[in-house]
Amino acid sequence: MTSTGGIFAEDYRDKVYWWDHSPAPQIEPATLPNKTDVLVIGSGYTGLCAALQTARAGRDTLVLDAAALGHGCSTRNGGQVTNMLKPSLAGLGRQYGAEKALKILQEGPASMKFLKELIAEEAIDCDLRTNGKFRAAHNRAQYEAMARQYANQTKGLEQQADMVPRSEQRREIGSDLYYGGAVVHAHFALDPAKYHSALLLRAEAAGARLIGNCAVRDVRPDGPEFQVRTERGTVRARDVVVATNGYTDKALPWFRRRVIPIGSYMIATERLPQDTIRELIPNDRIVTDSRKLVYYYRTSPDRRRILFGGRVSLRETDPRISAPLLRAELVRLFPQIEDVKLSYSWMGYVAFTFDSMPHIGKSEGLYFATGYCGSGIATASYLGTKLGLKVLGSPDAATALDATGFSTRPYYYGNPWFLAPTVHYYRLRDRIGR
Repeated sequence: MTSTGGIFAEDYRDKVYWWDHSPAPQIEPATLPNKTDVLVIGSGYTGLCAALQTARAGRDTLVLDAAALGHGCSTRNGGQVTNMLKPSLAGLGRQYGAEKALKILQEGPASMKFLKELIAEEAIDCDLRTNGKFRAAHNRAQYEAMARQYANQTKGLEQQADMVPRSEQRREIGSDLYYGGAVVHAHFALDPAKYHSALLLRAEAAGARLIGNCAVRDVRPDGPEFQVRTERGTVRARDVVVATNGYTDKALPWFRRRVIPIGSYMIATERLPQDTIRELIPNDRIVTDSRKLVYYYRTSPDRRRILFGGRVSLRETDPRISAPLLRAELVRLFPQIEDVKLSYSWMGYVAFTFDSMPHIGKSEGLYFATGYCGSGIATASYLGTKLGLKVLGSPDAATALDATGFSTRPYYYGNPWFLAPTVHYYRLRDRIGR
């Protein structure tokens, strides 16, 4: 779709920015077999990392996706890599004990370390940028809380972070809207579509069969195996891996009741002068803020556009409708680009959970990892790999997230009817500074 008026540039498209600038490799779809050792449902980071383990171990591995390979959030996200496991140490401690709580939270930095090592070991070219993150405080109280947090870090969870007062924040961001913030050095960025493409090619090279546009209709136990009925036929599988995250549908009702799909919306500006980019984000860091309904943004890998994302509506909407709302927030943040036009607008579904934690394990005989709560690039890669190791029975498969329970709520069957009032509540908290 093209528009020449208003806020849309002449080249505007309702399309994911990465799909134009880092297109997926052309992979010849495999023929659907009658039987396989391992059937993976979902071709995002989780599914491909699991498939890479099982295929390289010699297991006949089949990866299916309801849409094109990588159509979900693995190629729709902003490419920001963080370790933000959301529960607090105190809250986890009350539920699991202090030692277990600490180990759970340590899985966050462990996943980031794992991802960097994976990219290096596999020689993946994905525009990796290790310039850190600027975490902006949206009010004075949040800045003070942030300063206390980084000055009094729990042993075993330390992050290198430098506080930046409001008077100096222009050295990190070309905006006066915030009240300072912190530079967190461990966080980094990449091109999510390039990274996903590399995983696709390596899974294929390892012998995994990859089939897109082949939706799974249901999964039923059949003796020691499973019958997986798809829109193209039925496959018998010894092991089944569920890697659908925010795109889990009615074919998997147990999992659908436990993940909350929430749309996250993004825009990409038209190409901007390099002097403007240097003024807006001078150190090429990724940026988030301290609000409950967080905004996240960065420059494109070529340093010519701003990619800006967040939640701007109470209910799910069309990317063309969300685009003006996101642009208004971008211009509020950076009034010096008030005339900026947009070239791309898109959305994707992230999966939250009722306890704000990712989960990995086995239920009803099916292996799964899911619920990355908006911080999925490293976590999905790490837990997807662990999932593949679990299928193989490897002792290296253990994680601190094992046996943490995975609950749902009464009357929840996959449609988040409570989302609009929840978004409204958090928006109110952000406005009053809490």
